[in-house]
Amino acid sequence: MTATLRTEFRKLVTTRIWWVLLAAMAAYMVFLGATMAFSFTVDGGTTTSVTGSTTTTQLDPLDIARTVYTLAPALAYVFPVIVGVLSITGEVRHKTTTLTYLVEPRRGRVLVAKLVASLPVGVLFGLAGTAATVLAGATVLGIRGDATMLGEPTVWRAIGLSVLAMTVWCMVGVGFGAVLPNQVAAIVVLLAFTQFVEPLVRIGLVAVHAPGVAQWLPGAAGEAITGASLYTSLAGGQMLPWWQGLLVLVGYGLLLAGIGRVTTVRRDVT
Repeated sequence: MTATLRTEFRKLVTTRIWWVLLAAMAAYMVFLGATMAFSFTVDGGTTTSVTGSTTTTQLDPLDIARTVYTLAPALAYVFPVIVGVLSITGEVRHKTTTLTYLVEPRRGRVLVAKLVASLPVGVLFGLAGTAATVLAGATVLGIRGDATMLGEPTVWRAIGLSVLAMTVWCMVGVGFGAVLPNQVAAIVVLLAFTQFVEPLVRIGLVAVHAPGVAQWLPGAAGEAITGASLYTSLAGGQMLPWWQGLLVLVGYGLLLAGIGRVTTVRRDVT
């Protein structure tokens, strides 16, 4: 198993795509961190219900800081997910799956190795995305005269949990790639779901007074891990406790991997 793990990890880090995505994510989060920090300080940190029928709600400096610093699991988790997806779809696209199964014919073991090997890469994405967000967000908050709250233990706890959430997202990507191994289709579906479908569904569920359903969606579970949520701050709703969010997100990854194992992974690759 050790040799298989080492092999799968090398497959992930010896291609250029992972660091291209890493750099793109870091730049993206610098922009978003600065923009959201500026936005919260300009409007006084107020939010309005998506129904338009309620008055604005004041956010205190601690809530603003936690919301800004944990933007990565809310808006950038698609990057580690794509890396996880590519760990499987890349092999299918370049037709190296046959060689992989010749070296290790136990396909379940290969899939488990891919899941585990994705975790250190996910940690790297978590560190880079969160650090970029905190750096940009704290800089803007300081310039605007607001407290950065970096001396608060709860803020650092949220930052650490942000890294954890991004790590798990990379594993979820592996599971999704196992279910949908066609690379183009997987990326299109992934982008459509994460950037449009789930956000709209979450807002819609809050609007029809069903926030308890929205909190079980994968994106909501990922945000719940940090204990702060951009969507909850802006639109209202509920969040799971951090440990439940973690279990739910891990469950999504394992469920997808299990479905992929009994469907696409077992198919003839020749």
